[in-house]
Formats: sequence, C-alpha cells, structure tokens
Amino acid sequence: MDLSSNGFSGNLPASLFENFQAMKIIDQNITTPAYVGGGSVTITTKGLVLVFVRVWINNMVIDLSRNRFEGHMPYIIGDLVGLCTLNLSHNCLEGHIPASLQHLPVLESLDLSSNEIGGGIPQQLVSLTSLEVLNLSHNHLVGCIPKGNQFNTFENSSYQGNDGLCGLPLSKDCGGDDGVLQATTPFGLDEGEEEDSAIISWQAVLMGYGCGLVIGLSIIYIMLSTQYPAWFSRMDIELEHIIIKRMKRHKKRY
Repeated sequence: MDLSSNGFSGNLPASLFENFQAMKIIDQNITTPAYVGGGSVTITTKGLVLVFVRVWINNMVIDLSRNRFEGHMPYIIGDLVGLCTLNLSHNCLEGHIPASLQHLPVLESLDLSSNEIGGGIPQQLVSLTSLEVLNLSHNHLVGCIPKGNQFNTFENSSYQGNDGLCGLPLSKDCGGDDGVLQATTPFGLDEGEEEDSAIISWQAVLMGYGCGLVIGLSIIYIMLSTQYPAWFSRMDIELEHIIIKRMKRHKKRY
C-alpha cells in the first residue's frame, strides 16, 4: 500500500492497520514466485525509490511517508507479521516506538525518520534479524542504541539528528555498559562503587550503635555498683539521725 506524498492529516488510525488481513499471515506454501499488478509500480523501500514492473505477492509494503499524520504509532502494527517494508517518515508522529515491532520477522526496511518520536529505541528490536535498512534520523530519541544482530551493522546515518542518543556507531559514549548507568548513578560512581559505599555506610552505623550501647551499659553498671549504693547508704544514715533527734525532743517535752 502506497499513500505517500499526499495531504493526509490527523492521527494515524489504528483501524487502518486492523483491516490488512493479508499482512497478518506469512504464507509458507508459496514455493514459486507469484506476482500482482499489471503495470509498473514505484515503491520506496530500503532507502531507495524503485520501479517494479511486477510486484512479488509476498513483498508487503506500507508507505505513508510525506504526509501530516500525527499521534502515536499504533501498537497493532506488530500484528502485521508479513510486512516487509514500513515507511512512516516525514510526518508529525510522536510518542514512542512500539516494542510490538519486534513481532515482524520478515521486516527488511524500517523508516521512521523526520518525525517527533521520543523515548528510547526498544531493545526488543534486536530480534529483527531480517532488517537490512533502518532510518530513525531526525527525531527526539534518547538513550543507548541497542547492540546485537542487525544493529551492529547500521551506520551513523540511521541515527543522526537525535542529540539524546549514545553508543555505537555514534561517537558519543553512554558511559556504561547499559547506556544509562553513568547518567543515573550520583557523583559518577559505578554500580560496584555505589554498592560498596552503601555497605560501608551501614557498617559504620552499626559499629557506632554497638559502641554506644556498650559504653552506656558500662556506665550504668558502674553507677549501680559504686555511686548509687554509697548515696543510698548516706541517705539512710541521715534519715536515721533525723528520726532519733526528733524522738529525743519529743521525750523532753513530755
């Protein structure tokens, strides 16, 4: 389906993708090439504008580029398991890249460039082992670029214009193995140093509490064993002396 370079606007409707029933299956029974269409067809795929005299029936393409579509990418796109090319570039799409795209096993070309898409690149997209061309340039993506499989083959041009991205193939280092560790750990500590610092802090608290408890109990013991009995004894003698004096005065009066 090619609806590129039109004046379509408004939110990208999820119902549009719900009706693509043929794209929701992968026909494993086709052993010989089968074609559709009786004339030449121009298709933008893998970053190239190609003219096909005939279109292979399993070459399923969605091209909605160069319109004014807004809103989020529908999660239901992940149900189109037979999709080979998805081009939503040069629109006004926002939100995040749906992780459901990981369910497109034969996707060869994904172009989401020149939109307003933010957030990170889902790590799940590494499972797209058929992906040959990726263009996420000129969006508002952030975080570390996923590693592994096809993502190890894409060049800088796939990500340019996203100042918040880091990691290979870009020259901007994420500062940690997971791409977010350096940014989220205070005072530049790595995970091991942060854990060690927390352990040392708790040890210091426990040692201080233990020392204070021992010293307090020692003071109480000393007071009970030395000072308090003497004070108690002195008070008893003084009371006895006062009582005797008053008894003597009472006898003299009578």
